[in-house]
Amino acid sequence: MRLSKLIDGIAVKTLHAVNVGNLAGIEVKGLSADSRLTKDGDLFFCLTGGAVDSHRYAKEATERGAVALVVEYLLDLPIPQIVVENTRSAMSLLACAFYGNPSQDLKIVAITGTNGKTTTAYMLASVFKEAGKRTGIIGTLGVLYGKKKIAPELTTPDPIFLQEILSDMRSDGVEYVVMEVSAHALHYQKTLGMTFAACVFTNLSQDHLDFFGSMQKYARAKAKLFEDNVCPLAVINGDDPTGREFIKTRKTPVAVYAVDSPAESFAVITSEGLYGSEFMLNLSDELCRVSLPMTGKHNVYNALATAACARELGVCMSAIKKGLENVGTVAGRLELIERFHGGDIFVDFAHTPDGLEKSLSSLKKHCKGKLICLFGCGGNRDQSKRPLMGETVAKKADFGVLSSDNPRYEDPLDIIADIEKGYRRFSKNYVVVPDREKAIDYALDLLGKGDILLVAGKGGEEYQEIMGIKYFFNDNDIIKKTMEQKRENPFL
Repeated sequence: MRLSKLIDGIAVKTLHAVNVGNLAGIEVKGLSADSRLTKDGDLFFCLTGGAVDSHRYAKEATERGAVALVVEYLLDLPIPQIVVENTRSAMSLLACAFYGNPSQDLKIVAITGTNGKTTTAYMLASVFKEAGKRTGIIGTLGVLYGKKKIAPELTTPDPIFLQEILSDMRSDGVEYVVMEVSAHALHYQKTLGMTFAACVFTNLSQDHLDFFGSMQKYARAKAKLFEDNVCPLAVINGDDPTGREFIKTRKTPVAVYAVDSPAESFAVITSEGLYGSEFMLNLSDELCRVSLPMTGKHNVYNALATAACARELGVCMSAIKKGLENVGTVAGRLELIERFHGGDIFVDFAHTPDGLEKSLSSLKKHCKGKLICLFGCGGNRDQSKRPLMGETVAKKADFGVLSSDNPRYEDPLDIIADIEKGYRRFSKNYVVVPDREKAIDYALDLLGKGDILLVAGKGGEEYQEIMGIKYFFNDNDIIKKTMEQKRENPFL
């Protein structure tokens, strides 16, 4: 694509060329924001606002074959430079243009919120499948469409990869795309320039304060997805205080769902069990009974968000019912793994105080013995939530096993010490086992008939990050391997 055509839709402050001829005639063969991966013919973006100002890598990108740079300030390099106010927003817009604006040809549902994004995404994909629609998923568990599965990197991919994937989905015949949109993605304007069919809000609770600094700033980042010029149809949780604030700002259509307050879409829970829930679904007076193969009131909310969104997009009630009832297991989302010594073992991604409280409360209702929780907190992230998570487990569980999550560059014992500050205020019923695999081994030995073990924090993650290195680690696999070893040798 000609550079002149590519940049036609963005606000350019300056076009600068030094001894390289006509900018307009330059052919752009690809886009890059990583100098190490830049190829001949690429347009290279120099980004600010993150940990590193990548203008410093422009020379390397040039040496690797970049034909032009998108910058926020001029560099002393003999290469065409497009100077813009914000290179991140320019990258998003130019990625859309370079790949032919694929979002305009797809029905994209964007889901944001602190908890529930992944489960809601998989529920929606199941419903669209029952409605006969070819569907793609982009989110925390990776990218899925057709027979393709791409391992996860970020909840919301960076713009160049995101638009490349959407373009390939379009070529592959995908009609609907369900994608998780994180607060970080909205802050960095990763979805700028995209066209959405609907945007869903699940809830807001404490998370990412290491990055945003306050709940108000965190909420403002989420609110960007529901601006009238971005979101043609908002599907919002009316029971959530932040959701109610979002509703007030809307001038365009809003579909409100709720369980505990009046809404056009609501659910009446008729029974809850350890392995599922039943509820009467009411979508603007259209009724059906749903048997959801997931436990917990929070999953009823996820199902309700799914149903309200799908119905607004024209999906019939029968497909909604079938999609919810056939959704299957969502990896690491209050996932029942197996039974050991008469106790049930669940793995959950819960990594916030609110998420942990909801999962433990759901399991506590049906626990006939001890409720045990193995958990930790991530390193180099919001430290203020660590004692709150300790407090939550101390209040809700009968026993805690405090261990590592993704310690990153922190000492796991320092992280655990922060958790203990909250835990000890309410209970002394816990043990510290920093090595997560050993902690799982220890926790399994605690199980007896009627007990429940919740292994929380990592969910379906396939790694544990320690000192910048990602080691293979999946809670599900480690649990099953450890159980097998114990069955083979009961004296271990």
